[in-house]
Amino acid sequence: MDVFIAIVQVLDSTIRLSVPLLLACLAGLYSERAGVFDIGLEGKMLVGAFAGAAAASVFHSAYLGLGMAILISVAFALIHGFASITHRGNQIVSGVAINFIAAGSTIMLGQAWFQQGGRTPALASGERFGAIIWRGADAVRGVPILGPIYSELISGHSVLVYVAFLAVPFTWWVLFRTRFGLRLRAVGENPAAVDTAGISVAWLRYRALICTGVLTGIAGAYLSMVQNGGFVKDMTAGKGYIALAALIFAKWKPVNAMFACLLFGFLDALSIRLQGTPLPLIGKVPVQFMQALPYVLTVILLAGFIGKAIPPRAGGVPYVKER
Repeated sequence: MDVFIAIVQVLDSTIRLSVPLLLACLAGLYSERAGVFDIGLEGKMLVGAFAGAAAASVFHSAYLGLGMAILISVAFALIHGFASITHRGNQIVSGVAINFIAAGSTIMLGQAWFQQGGRTPALASGERFGAIIWRGADAVRGVPILGPIYSELISGHSVLVYVAFLAVPFTWWVLFRTRFGLRLRAVGENPAAVDTAGISVAWLRYRALICTGVLTGIAGAYLSMVQNGGFVKDMTAGKGYIALAALIFAKWKPVNAMFACLLFGFLDALSIRLQGTPLPLIGKVPVQFMQALPYVLTVILLAGFIGKAIPPRAGGVPYVKER
């Protein structure tokens, strides 16, 4: 039974750690399906995390913090669109610039506003999203097998966790069952055909980037208002890049993206669980190796196990209307 409890705890950590990856991965899915490569997911998550924690600390409201996180992330997404869609700039350069701006501005503003070395004040209980305990979770906690699954894996998460996983079927429905999704996929494959049909390529791509901004804002708010209880310097720690890797691993499909993010979350949870634990035939593994394990396995998975991943044909290429 102790082994089962340990497995449930690792899976619970997997769910919590995969949420920001999943939201960022779905955000990248919208933009890349529309033909806009967005390496700036990391930066938009970071500004969302800072804006959410700062607003929640000042206004003492978790929901105002979430709204501010989404607003600022959408603003950065529109800046990326202005550079790469309106002015047809290089999408990689624009995304990298957003990452640099986010990394520098969050520290500078955090120090200027709160004088805590770039951090925001620790958030009180009303300023962050708490766990939602489902009905009967405490009553069935002692029931073998089903009790821990219901009380730990299903119950006890914040509202943003449920939003993240509900976003997967919603994204599938939007992309594959709505007119907007059909046009979005078409503009990522053949923007000239969409333009010939009288549909604005630029406006479709801007709407995709707005979706990207909303999801990265929620991901950033989750990091600072659920997982950490405040903003700290560079708290995204490369999660935006891992989300891009998960997106490629999932071959730009929302359900596959969920499983890819759960896999990366599991590797992260396992590395945390095994830190300082002696392994059979190996002994105690250095903490630095365990911390690097998820990133190393990400590279291995991308290099050898996904086969040929074909991105949208118009991805990364600015559309120039033929005269």
